Amino acid sequence: QVQLVESGGGLVQAGGSLRLSCAASGRTFSTYAMGWFRQAPGKEREFVASIGRINTNYADSVKGRFTISRDGNKNTVYLQMNSLKPEDTAIYYCAARDNLAISIRRNEYSYWGQGTQVTVSS
Repeated sequence: QVQLVESGGGLVQAGGSLRLSCAASGRTFSTYAMGWFRQAPGKEREFVASIGRINTNYADSVKGRFTISRDGNKNTVYLQMNSLKPEDTAIYYCAARDNLAISIRRNEYSYWGQGTQVTVSS
């Protein structure tokens, strides 16, 4: 079982930056692929970024602006978000899957955090 706790959300002006963190419990963090998803009001939850051992993947909408990384010593995955836009406003969720293959499909992730709100004002 893995427990995920996100932090770092908040209110920021367009063009600003935020860094989200996701702390994972358990001693097998290094064997999980990790992902970030987001859900805006009235919309489905969508893929943002994922990371395996070192390989990464990004949604086209965030490519070049967001960076996903992981720290095995801290059992934490990060999402650095730069050049934020109002359309990035959403609840951001951290997710983990039981192997290191990265995926954009939310149904392939077994564990989810509670989410953290990101609001970008224009």
